[in-house]
Amino acid sequence: MQREWLLQRNCSMTPHRSAKVYGWLGAALTAISIAFALRGVWFVSVFAAIEMIGAAIAVRYWARHAGDRERIALSDNCLLIERIRASKTQCIRLDPCWTSIALPTRQRRLIGLASHGVQVELGSFVSEVVRYRVAAELRCALCSTSSPT
Repeated sequence: MQREWLLQRNCSMTPHRSAKVYGWLGAALTAISIAFALRGVWFVSVFAAIEMIGAAIAVRYWARHAGDRERIALSDNCLLIERIRASKTQCIRLDPCWTSIALPTRQRRLIGLASHGVQVELGSFVSEVVRYRVAAELRCALCSTSSPT
């Protein structure tokens, strides 16, 4: 039996849709700056270009991190933690029988997992309530996995 938890951001807009919004924003700013340039106020175009460059940097950064997530998969002999950040995947395998869980506290806000000297912190993409719930479910699942059947 395998249990899984998926911890990811709540993104209401896909990267493709945000590119469309950026395109419409660029078209509107271009039209406005051309209208002002025809009236002799050309420096509005400079500010519009600076604004578009700033928006492009922000949209690119957001699109790279929109799919960031952490997946926890627990089976009888493996606790697999898969982290995806900016299209880079990191897989960490822990022994569920030797894994300890540290619940989030005021000093440490994330879920802490430790096994054989490997320490992992999870839950940076979800709320505090979800972190507590996942930590409690994972602790119960680990207890049932490590107990003999």
